[in-house]
Amino acid sequence: MFNAHNVKENCVQWIRDFFKENGDGCNAIVGISGGKDSSVVAALCVEALGKDRVIGVLMPNGHQHDIDMAELLVKHLGIRSFTVNIKEAVDGIIKNIPFDLSEQSRTNLPPRIRMSTLYAVAQSNNGRVANTCNLSEDYVGYSTRYGDSAGDFSPCANLTVREVKAIGRILGLPDALVDKVPIDGLCGKTDEGNLGFTYDEIDRYIREGIIDDAKKKERIDRLHKTNLFKLQLMPSFDPKI
Repeated sequence: MFNAHNVKENCVQWIRDFFKENGDGCNAIVGISGGKDSSVVAALCVEALGKDRVIGVLMPNGHQHDIDMAELLVKHLGIRSFTVNIKEAVDGIIKNIPFDLSEQSRTNLPPRIRMSTLYAVAQSNNGRVANTCNLSEDYVGYSTRYGDSAGDFSPCANLTVREVKAIGRILGLPDALVDKVPIDGLCGKTDEGNLGFTYDEIDRYIREGIIDDAKKKERIDRLHKTNLFKLQLMPSFDPKI
Protein backbone atom coordinates (compact mmCIF):
# COMPACT_ATOMS: atom_id res chain seq x y z
CA MET A 1 0.00 0.00 0.00
CA PHE A 2 1.38 3.40 -1.02
CA ASN A 3 2.01 5.65 1.99
CA ALA A 4 2.22 9.18 0.60
CA HIS A 5 3.37 10.71 3.88
CA ASN A 6 6.29 8.31 4.31
CA VAL A 7 7.34 8.57 0.67
CA LYS A 8 7.21 12.35 0.86
CA GLU A 9 9.39 12.39 3.97
CA ASN A 10 11.89 10.00 2.41
CA CYS A 11 12.02 12.03 -0.80
CA VAL A 12 12.64 15.25 1.11
CA GLN A 13 15.57 13.60 2.90
CA TRP A 14 16.83 12.21 -0.42
CA ILE A 15 16.89 15.75 -1.88
CA ARG A 16 18.82 17.00 1.15
CA ASP A 17 21.33 14.18 0.81
CA PHE A 18 21.73 14.86 -2.92
CA PHE A 19 22.56 18.51 -2.34
CA LYS A 20 24.90 17.70 0.53
CA GLU A 21 26.87 15.39 -1.76
CA ASN A 22 26.49 17.29 -5.04
CA GLY A 23 26.66 20.97 -4.19
CA ASP A 24 26.24 21.80 -0.53
CA GLY A 25 24.54 25.20 -0.37
CA CYS A 26 23.47 25.17 -4.02
CA ASN A 27 20.00 26.18 -5.17
CA ALA A 28 17.36 23.98 -6.78
CA ILE A 29 16.35 25.27 -10.22
CA VAL A 30 12.88 24.13 -11.27
CA GLY A 31 11.15 24.76 -14.57
CA ILE A 32 7.60 25.74 -13.60
CA SER A 33 4.84 24.81 -16.04
CA GLY A 34 1.91 25.05 -13.65
CA GLY A 35 1.20 21.32 -13.80
CA LYS A 36 1.29 18.79 -10.98
CA ASP A 37 4.81 17.49 -11.64
CA SER A 38 6.71 20.77 -11.51
CA SER A 39 4.47 21.88 -8.64
CA VAL A 40 5.25 18.79 -6.56
CA VAL A 41 8.98 18.88 -7.35
CA ALA A 42 9.20 22.56 -6.42
CA ALA A 43 7.27 21.98 -3.19
CA LEU A 44 9.49 19.03 -2.25
CA CYS A 45 12.58 21.17 -2.85
CA VAL A 46 11.16 23.95 -0.69
CA GLU A 47 10.54 21.52 2.17
CA ALA A 48 14.00 20.01 1.75
CA LEU A 49 16.06 23.16 1.28
CA GLY A 50 13.89 26.12 2.28
CA LYS A 51 12.20 28.56 -0.07
CA ASP A 52 15.27 30.79 -0.31
CA ARG A 53 17.17 28.01 -2.09
CA VAL A 54 14.54 27.23 -4.72
CA ILE A 55 14.27 29.22 -7.95
CA GLY A 56 11.36 28.74 -10.32
CA VAL A 57 11.76 29.46 -14.02
CA LEU A 58 8.65 30.14 -16.12
CA MET A 59 9.32 29.67 -19.83
CA PRO A 60 6.35 30.48 -22.06
CA ASN A 61 6.75 30.12 -25.80
CA GLY A 62 5.01 33.33 -26.76
CA HIS A 63 1.58 33.27 -25.13
CA GLN A 64 0.93 30.53 -22.57
CA HIS A 65 -2.77 30.28 -21.81
CA ASP A 66 -2.27 28.66 -18.39
CA ILE A 67 0.73 30.62 -17.15
CA ASP A 68 -1.47 31.84 -14.30
CA MET A 69 -1.13 28.35 -12.82
CA ALA A 70 2.66 28.66 -12.81
CA GLU A 71 2.35 32.08 -11.19
CA LEU A 72 -0.03 30.61 -8.61
CA LEU A 73 2.56 28.01 -7.62
CA VAL A 74 5.36 30.57 -7.29
CA LYS A 75 3.16 32.73 -5.10
CA HIS A 76 1.93 29.78 -3.04
CA LEU A 77 5.48 28.58 -2.29
CA GLY A 78 6.95 32.06 -1.90
CA ILE A 79 9.96 31.28 -4.08
CA ARG A 80 12.06 33.49 -6.31
CA SER A 81 11.26 33.19 -9.98
CA PHE A 82 12.31 34.34 -13.42
CA THR A 83 10.17 34.47 -16.54
CA VAL A 84 12.05 33.80 -19.76
CA ASN A 85 9.99 33.85 -22.94
CA ILE A 86 11.65 31.42 -25.34
CA LYS A 87 9.71 32.37 -28.47
CA GLU A 88 12.45 34.48 -30.08
CA ALA A 89 15.02 31.73 -29.47
CA VAL A 90 12.77 29.05 -30.95
CA ASP A 91 11.81 31.20 -33.92
CA GLY A 92 15.43 32.20 -34.48
CA ILE A 93 16.61 28.62 -34.73
CA ILE A 94 13.76 27.64 -37.06
CA LYS A 95 14.45 30.68 -39.23
CA ASN A 96 18.16 29.93 -39.56
CA ILE A 97 17.98 26.21 -40.28
CA PRO A 98 18.23 25.95 -44.09
CA PHE A 99 15.41 23.43 -44.57
CA ASP A 100 11.90 22.82 -43.33
CA LEU A 101 11.93 21.10 -39.97
CA SER A 102 9.75 18.06 -39.52
CA GLU A 103 6.70 18.40 -37.29
CA GLN A 104 8.40 16.29 -34.62
CA SER A 105 11.49 18.51 -34.70
CA ARG A 106 9.34 21.61 -34.27
CA THR A 107 7.49 19.94 -31.39
CA ASN A 108 10.65 18.96 -29.52
CA LEU A 109 12.64 22.15 -30.09
CA PRO A 110 10.94 24.26 -27.35
CA PRO A 111 11.58 21.78 -24.49
CA ARG A 112 15.23 21.57 -25.52
CA ILE A 113 15.47 25.37 -25.49
CA ARG A 114 13.82 25.33 -22.07
CA MET A 115 16.42 22.92 -20.73
CA SER A 116 19.22 25.12 -22.08
CA THR A 117 17.55 28.03 -20.31
CA LEU A 118 17.37 26.14 -17.02
CA TYR A 119 21.07 25.32 -17.17
CA ALA A 120 21.93 28.93 -17.98
CA VAL A 121 19.95 30.03 -14.91
CA ALA A 122 21.56 27.29 -12.81
CA GLN A 123 25.14 28.13 -13.78
CA SER A 124 24.57 31.81 -13.01
CA ASN A 125 22.79 31.15 -9.71
CA ASN A 126 24.81 28.35 -8.10
CA GLY A 127 22.14 25.82 -8.98
CA ARG A 128 21.28 22.23 -9.75
CA VAL A 129 18.51 21.55 -12.28
CA ALA A 130 15.53 19.47 -11.16
CA ASN A 131 14.05 16.93 -13.52
CA THR A 132 10.25 16.96 -13.16
CA CYS A 133 9.29 13.77 -15.05
CA ASN A 134 7.28 11.00 -13.41
CA LEU A 135 7.39 7.21 -13.83
CA SER A 136 4.17 6.98 -15.85
CA GLU A 137 5.52 9.35 -18.51
CA ASP A 138 9.04 7.93 -18.50
CA TYR A 139 7.74 4.37 -18.85
CA VAL A 140 6.30 5.12 -22.29
CA GLY A 141 8.89 7.70 -23.33
CA TYR A 142 6.53 10.65 -23.02
CA SER A 143 9.33 13.18 -22.77
CA THR A 144 11.84 14.95 -25.00
CA ARG A 145 15.37 13.59 -25.13
CA TYR A 146 17.68 16.29 -23.71
CA GLY A 147 14.61 18.40 -23.02
CA ASP A 148 12.33 17.73 -20.07
CA SER A 149 13.96 14.30 -19.66
CA ALA A 150 17.23 15.95 -18.57
CA GLY A 151 18.28 17.34 -15.20
CA ASP A 152 20.68 16.80 -12.31
CA PHE A 153 18.30 15.08 -9.88
CA SER A 154 14.83 13.59 -10.27
CA PRO A 155 12.54 13.39 -7.22
CA CYS A 156 9.53 11.87 -9.02
CA ALA A 157 11.10 9.58 -11.63
CA ASN A 158 10.00 6.49 -9.70
CA LEU A 159 6.52 7.73 -8.80
CA THR A 160 3.39 7.21 -10.91
CA VAL A 161 0.98 10.04 -11.68
CA ARG A 162 -1.42 8.78 -9.00
CA GLU A 163 1.40 8.78 -6.44
CA VAL A 164 2.64 12.24 -7.45
CA LYS A 165 -0.87 13.60 -6.93
CA ALA A 166 -1.10 11.99 -3.51
CA ILE A 167 2.18 13.59 -2.46
CA GLY A 168 0.97 16.94 -3.81
CA ARG A 169 -2.00 16.77 -1.46
CA ILE A 170 0.24 15.86 1.48
CA LEU A 171 2.35 18.90 0.63
CA GLY A 172 -0.74 21.11 0.78
CA LEU A 173 -0.64 22.25 -2.82
CA PRO A 174 -3.80 23.90 -4.21
CA ASP A 175 -6.23 21.46 -5.83
CA ALA A 176 -6.09 23.54 -9.01
CA LEU A 177 -2.44 22.50 -9.44
CA VAL A 178 -2.68 18.89 -8.32
CA ASP A 179 -5.78 18.07 -10.37
CA LYS A 180 -5.03 20.23 -13.41
CA VAL A 181 -5.64 18.27 -16.62
CA PRO A 182 -2.14 17.63 -18.00
CA ILE A 183 -1.42 19.19 -21.38
CA ASP A 184 1.86 18.43 -23.11
CA GLY A 185 2.75 22.09 -23.67
CA LEU A 186 4.01 21.17 -27.13
CA CYS A 187 1.08 20.66 -29.47
CA GLY A 188 -1.77 21.69 -27.16
CA LYS A 189 -3.35 18.26 -26.71
CA THR A 190 -3.97 16.60 -23.36
CA ASP A 191 -1.43 13.99 -22.34
CA GLU A 192 -4.03 11.24 -22.33
CA GLY A 193 -5.30 12.33 -25.74
CA ASN A 194 -1.80 11.99 -27.15
CA LEU A 195 -1.04 8.71 -25.44
CA GLY A 196 -4.25 6.85 -26.23
CA PHE A 197 -4.78 5.62 -22.67
CA THR A 198 -5.39 7.18 -19.28
CA TYR A 199 -2.86 7.65 -16.51
CA ASP A 200 -5.04 5.54 -14.25
CA GLU A 201 -4.68 2.69 -16.75
CA ILE A 202 -0.91 2.91 -17.09
CA ASP A 203 -0.42 3.45 -13.35
CA ARG A 204 -2.34 0.26 -12.62
CA TYR A 205 -0.40 -1.59 -15.32
CA ILE A 206 2.94 -0.44 -13.91
CA ARG A 207 2.15 -1.27 -10.29
CA GLU A 208 -0.14 -4.30 -10.66
CA GLY A 209 0.55 -5.60 -14.17
CA ILE A 210 -3.17 -5.37 -14.95
CA ILE A 211 -4.87 -3.72 -17.93
CA ASP A 212 -8.27 -4.61 -19.32
CA ASP A 213 -7.83 -3.46 -22.92
CA ALA A 214 -5.53 -5.69 -24.99
CA LYS A 215 -4.92 -3.00 -27.62
CA LYS A 216 -3.90 -0.47 -24.95
CA LYS A 217 -1.57 -3.04 -23.40
CA GLU A 218 0.03 -3.60 -26.78
CA ARG A 219 0.49 0.13 -27.28
CA ILE A 220 1.99 0.65 -23.82
CA ASP A 221 4.40 -2.27 -24.30
CA ARG A 222 5.46 -0.98 -27.71
CA LEU A 223 6.03 2.56 -26.47
CA HIS A 224 7.99 1.27 -23.50
CA LYS A 225 10.26 -0.85 -25.67
CA THR A 226 10.93 1.76 -28.35
CA ASN A 227 11.64 4.54 -25.84
CA LEU A 228 13.86 2.74 -23.35
CA PHE A 229 16.90 4.50 -24.83
CA LYS A 230 15.68 7.77 -23.28
CA LEU A 231 16.29 6.33 -19.82
CA GLN A 232 19.76 5.00 -20.54
CA LEU A 233 23.13 6.67 -20.64
CA MET A 234 24.55 7.41 -24.06
CA PRO A 235 26.15 4.25 -25.49
CA SER A 236 29.92 4.63 -25.75
CA PHE A 237 32.48 2.53 -27.55
CA ASP A 238 34.91 0.64 -25.35
CA PRO A 239 38.20 0.01 -27.19
CA LYS A 240 39.28 -2.38 -24.37
CA ILE A 241 42.79 -0.94 -24.36
